[in-house]
Amino acid sequence: MNPLLEIFSQGEEITRGQIADTNAAWLSQQAVQIGFTVTRHTAVGDKLDDLVALLQEIAQRADCCLCTGGLGPTSDDLTAEAVAKAFDLPLVFDAIAFMQMKQFFANRNRTMPESNTKQALLPKGAQRLDNSLGTAPGFALKYQRCWFAFMPGVPSEMRQMYLEKILPSLPNRFDLHPERLVTLKTIGLGESVIQERIAAVVIPSEVQLGFRAAEDVQIKLLFPFAYPETAIRHLVDEIAEQLGDCVFAIDGLGEETGDLVATIDKLMTQGRHTLAVLETASQGLLAAKCIGTEWLLSASYEQSLIRVKGKFSIADTSDDLTIIAKTIAWQLQQQQNVDFALVQLYGEDRVTLLDKDKSIVVHSLMLAGDQYYHAVHTISGTVQRKQKQAALMSLDALRRCFFNPDR
Repeated sequence: MNPLLEIFSQGEEITRGQIADTNAAWLSQQAVQIGFTVTRHTAVGDKLDDLVALLQEIAQRADCCLCTGGLGPTSDDLTAEAVAKAFDLPLVFDAIAFMQMKQFFANRNRTMPESNTKQALLPKGAQRLDNSLGTAPGFALKYQRCWFAFMPGVPSEMRQMYLEKILPSLPNRFDLHPERLVTLKTIGLGESVIQERIAAVVIPSEVQLGFRAAEDVQIKLLFPFAYPETAIRHLVDEIAEQLGDCVFAIDGLGEETGDLVATIDKLMTQGRHTLAVLETASQGLLAAKCIGTEWLLSASYEQSLIRVKGKFSIADTSDDLTIIAKTIAWQLQQQQNVDFALVQLYGEDRVTLLDKDKSIVVHSLMLAGDQYYHAVHTISGTVQRKQKQAALMSLDALRRCFFNPDR
């Protein structure tokens, strides 16, 4: 069984929702990758008794605890005091920590405030963890069954301290057997549809199946330590076969893939293709997602829904949208001298676009060389959701045209 790890965050700004606890999310990812089982994330405000009680609880139920926050110089920074009270350890002045703080201020031609002195008071017997980016030293100690590491709450300082001072020691302290996470990234299908499609696939009892829905829907497979590689590949292939070309990337089998744009970037770059885009419903978001790529040579956004005025001269709004899109794509390809042209249109009026209770039908048409690929999606919700989904669906049309047998 993997050692049990908890993450403990201190600060009223966290418990009140003023900031998101990104430290806990990052530390969880780090801990799982090296073989811990993360059992709890707990946040406590700046109340000494609450901090003391939580520390005493964790000491009895966890093997390791990574703690952030509460190491600063002000009166609401209570971590060291809470540890001293919870574990009956007096605070001791650490001369090296004090000198490091004085040097920190001297390097910046500043005088160290008297309040910073409290940061040099560490629980007796604790291992000091030097802070190369700030004034607050961390510290580590073991109490009962649990090894605690206390780090600053500033994310950059916390990450540096974890990577430099804590991570190297963990394999020596704990018997770690990292699990293997494989993630299939899909687009165009909801969670319920995915569940139905893979229902016939037998998932071994020792493999954990999970889903995560964001811009894409991810199928997560967590395999035990030393699970046979051939069995991993076979199960992943079975699921991917059921989902078809809705799978745009798979992480955990080698090189990490990134998001949908990263997948498209790889395809476009490898083929040395160039692209011009005209978008409507996504209102410029499609091009914004591709910012910095070398293959997007031209991008424009037209608010008019069917009639695109000026350079494209579409004559009649009663024309079929497919015909209109093909005409625009051909003109765009010729005018911009690109390999691919992507045109996105929708057939409703702007009032419908802005109405959260009404849907729009988005047409994404790709002209690749002299072949067309056409995708149609119905999108509902707020204008912001319509914008985001239209951008993603049109980008996915670009991806899918690479695998279109008619192209």
